[in-house]
Amino acid sequence: MRPRRRLELLSRAGFRAGALALGTLVWGRSARAQAVPTADTAALLTTVRVLAADSMEGRRVGSPGGARARRYLVERLRGLGLRPIGAGFEHPFALADSGRTGVNLLALIPGTRRPERYLVLSAHYDHLGIVRGEIYNGADDNASGVAAVLAIAEALRQTPPAHSVLVAFFDGEEAGLLGAKAFLAAPPVPRDRIALEINLDMVGHSERDELYVAGTAFHPEFRAPLDSLAARAPIRLRFGHDRGSGPEDWTDQSDQGPFHAAGIPFLYFGVEDHKDYHHPTDDPETLTPRFFGGAVGTILAAVRILDPVVR
Repeated sequence: MRPRRRLELLSRAGFRAGALALGTLVWGRSARAQAVPTADTAALLTTVRVLAADSMEGRRVGSPGGARARRYLVERLRGLGLRPIGAGFEHPFALADSGRTGVNLLALIPGTRRPERYLVLSAHYDHLGIVRGEIYNGADDNASGVAAVLAIAEALRQTPPAHSVLVAFFDGEEAGLLGAKAFLAAPPVPRDRIALEINLDMVGHSERDELYVAGTAFHPEFRAPLDSLAARAPIRLRFGHDRGSGPEDWTDQSDQGPFHAAGIPFLYFGVEDHKDYHHPTDDPETLTPRFFGGAVGTILAAVRILDPVVR
């Protein structure tokens, strides 16, 4: 939450190029201007092209392709200068009845004024793998969210927020939100110190230029600052998909679900389903670049605006 392809090895040159592209945010206006700046779309797409390459084999949890993507992401986290949590960035968890292992990636950005309170900034890096001989590359789902988190993490590392930020790349989302559940079963910090979970899942593809934020129905204290942001965002920031039940309610449909069940406030940023969702056509060239850059800039602005609001 993708025609038949020949598997190919990830070239060293391509890997290095992706590892060096750190997702720097480019500010179109001064920080004091009203308009929300967009992100560096070229850098975002470089990350997506690495993660959604055929050589990653769809990044299915427990697969060689998933391990390949994980090695790339660990190098990116190191390159950003983020702190590992515990003994390292990798936090394995067992996949029940399979003999395989999933691995979450966790990193820390210490806060400046409330370091004992945490925002979790997350995206799942797994996808569907190879299905009936076709590679489901998952460019929007969810290489786009991972690229966004890396870019936002770089900006937060350069100018840290008041709260500490736990950067989380969850594994096994497509298999039942397994990584998020494992995180909460053995949290790296006490649960009651997690002030807000911000989850990104599919933020790179919208012909209608619409990015949704879900969660304000449960946490109305976030609505006013996000309304203010929507008025100056470079894309259309919409609210919803967090009331009622069924496929239009996204509350439990991505990694924010286990946090909500645990009583932890959440906000989920994503797009509505599109023609390439969960299809082998979800490739980098199907993303909508202008929207992608605007969405990432908007989410970074949301983190900045919410930081002083969150308790």
